[in-house]
Amino acid sequence: MDGQENRLLETENLTKRFGGLTAVDGLTLSVQSGEIRGVIGPNGSGKTTLMNLISGIYKASSGSISLDGERIDQLKPNIRTSRGIIRTFQIPKVFWDMTVMENMLVPALSDSQGDRYKRQEEIVEEALALLRFVQLDHMKDHLAKTLSGGQNQLLQIARGFMVNPLKLYLMDEPFAGVNPQIKSVIMESIKEMNREKGVTFILVSHEMSSIRRLCGKVSVIHEGRCIAEGSLEEVAHVPEVIEAYIGG
Repeated sequence: MDGQENRLLETENLTKRFGGLTAVDGLTLSVQSGEIRGVIGPNGSGKTTLMNLISGIYKASSGSISLDGERIDQLKPNIRTSRGIIRTFQIPKVFWDMTVMENMLVPALSDSQGDRYKRQEEIVEEALALLRFVQLDHMKDHLAKTLSGGQNQLLQIARGFMVNPLKLYLMDEPFAGVNPQIKSVIMESIKEMNREKGVTFILVSHEMSSIRRLCGKVSVIHEGRCIAEGSLEEVAHVPEVIEAYIGG
């Protein structure tokens, strides 16, 4: 299988303008199926806007987004989820007044998941297995608002794994503000789901040590454009990247 056939996500000349501000500027990106791709760049470079465009939170001003060779840039966020795209946020977005288990069940019981609601016992078992994996099973009956910030990040990530099929997982700063133990669990969950389930990941992160451990390839975004791609070691020597980070 060549690279063309194995492409999962492609953006072409993707642009997002907010009035006179161009946050993403003609960005072309290609991510292979089964890849763990890092997206790095200085603050304000357009990384989170890119994630919002792929997930459908923002509508592109121009350009295209394709998943498995089919255009998705006109689809609503829930339809993109049904196609296999899920994302997390730097500040976890969970249902604070619902229990951990109830949070886990929401994606599986949503309209986007078709008739999975007919197998509720299996869904509960699947949710419990994921909670064990991220070491939250002992808190399954606790309200989400009683968890720490790091625990809610784990909950947010584990909940995403309840979507089926899950093709592309977008993670925005998943390691920010969490303790080393939780960071380790997050990293293991990414590696396990990539290895065992073939889930493709795009990770936006400032944690270069984590990016180095997880990502064979990174894309460097600056002023809404992709200015370099390659291993972290390769892009670190690109003059444009050095200038973007240190301001020339």
